[in-house]
Amino acid sequence: MVTTLQPPPPDKAPAPPSGDLRTLIDELVAEQGKLRTPVACFSEYHNRQPDLADHYRNLIPLSRPGPGEQYAFEVALDRCTGCKACVSACHNLNGLDESEAWRDTGTLVGGKVAPGWQQTITTACHHCEDPGCLTGCPVGAYEKDRSTGIVRHLDDQCIGCSYCILKCPFDVPKYSKQRGIVRKCDMCHQRLSEGEAPACVQACPTEAIRIVKVPTTDERRDFLGSGILGSALPDVAITRPTTRYVGREVPETSFAADREQLVPQHAHWPLVFMLVLTQAGIGLLGAPIMKSAISTPALTWLGAILFNAGMAAATLHLGQPLKAWRFFLGLRTSWLSREILAFSLFAPIPLLLVAAPFLPFIPHVDPIAQALVLPAGAVAIFTSAMIYHDTHRSLWRLPFSATRFFGTMLAFLFLGLGSYQPLFLPLASLTICAKTAPELYTCLLGLREGAWTPDRHSGRLLLGPLQNFTLWRFGLAALAAVVVLFNPWLALPLLVSSEILERQLFFQAVQAPKMPGHAGPAALH
Repeated sequence: MVTTLQPPPPDKAPAPPSGDLRTLIDELVAEQGKLRTPVACFSEYHNRQPDLADHYRNLIPLSRPGPGEQYAFEVALDRCTGCKACVSACHNLNGLDESEAWRDTGTLVGGKVAPGWQQTITTACHHCEDPGCLTGCPVGAYEKDRSTGIVRHLDDQCIGCSYCILKCPFDVPKYSKQRGIVRKCDMCHQRLSEGEAPACVQACPTEAIRIVKVPTTDERRDFLGSGILGSALPDVAITRPTTRYVGREVPETSFAADREQLVPQHAHWPLVFMLVLTQAGIGLLGAPIMKSAISTPALTWLGAILFNAGMAAATLHLGQPLKAWRFFLGLRTSWLSREILAFSLFAPIPLLLVAAPFLPFIPHVDPIAQALVLPAGAVAIFTSAMIYHDTHRSLWRLPFSATRFFGTMLAFLFLGLGSYQPLFLPLASLTICAKTAPELYTCLLGLREGAWTPDRHSGRLLLGPLQNFTLWRFGLAALAAVVVLFNPWLALPLLVSSEILERQLFFQAVQAPKMPGHAGPAALH
């Protein structure tokens, strides 16, 4: 039997002196004296019974999960008051940074079916059956315990790339600036192993949170998103979360109260420069392939400089760059590992092209290296596009990401070709204009009225908080498309600036799926 906290008998409110008139105010004051809030009951219960070890063991399973089972959080919606005692307990017990939180509270509202309905909701890591954080990590910094199902983060393995934050559709992992790594909820596994309830479970004054055992089979239909919460939360098919919400019916039209807040995401400036400069460098390095002579020195040197500058910028995105050599651990599942491998294999090509004129004693260095530029570069750029497509964010789906990334490479390729063959300059201008199509489409969606969608949300960001950057992006692109027809070298800085703004908007305008109430963009570093 599961015991629950029962409020102590209310103290009798003092009666008014004999002969005094009892007013409505007197009755209200007397009523307030009888009220027992969940926190007051929780405190008084603890005062009367200091040793509650046996009571808290009722909030966790009596035995460890068996075959086909794992631990999971169960949240009773009819008991959650949004008091954030669970947030505070988790923060204090785990020694989190001042701005760091592994558990959050938010609010659902009813929508058209029940416009006056609302529900507070507490959430932490869902310890998914197919965790995106684990499959996306390039260095194996996550593990899913086979016996308990708990998904743990291994702090000493983490390189701080934050890709797990992008891969998680619930915004669970949190980046710690102080440590340069990502961290997250581990269900207080040390306490569970000793028969103690996790901090959030033990701190909840209404016992809204408990640990249960759940089956890990496809027949499950009563857990997060596939049951009581319906369409109010991100797509559960991505990672198959195990948290169970019970206790209250939720309207079909419910949604997160903060869903339509227009908050730009983090710009990820190192990644902005990495993506633009590497793609521009590959395009310029590939331009001399149309010539039969030795590569044009100016294009080769400029392409090599841009590419290597982009590679250097990428390291600034890592909190622990010296650990990145372990990227091969994630090659089986992580597109980030594959991108690192692809760019590492491409990196010697620019050096060979630059060094070729000084190596006359080594025959065919230049033609061989030049022949590898575009195919090897295309493979590397494809892995970059897949990194973002694999996050399941609407604005980053493969057609949009590939159009942008390969469009950048082609724009610089035609610009380089046009530097010695003007017939290619109209192609450069056309490519610059054509690659703005996904952005224009998203902006048009932002102008339309209708039901909320991730793409419409991105469009409203582009036309709202990011409006100035959007105008500069399109203005510089239009100017570069005109100038390139007359002077490709003059158009080069205009095109670079335009592409940097485009990539900034690529990151900031994306609609990031998350649980209700999670405040702020992901990966704030």
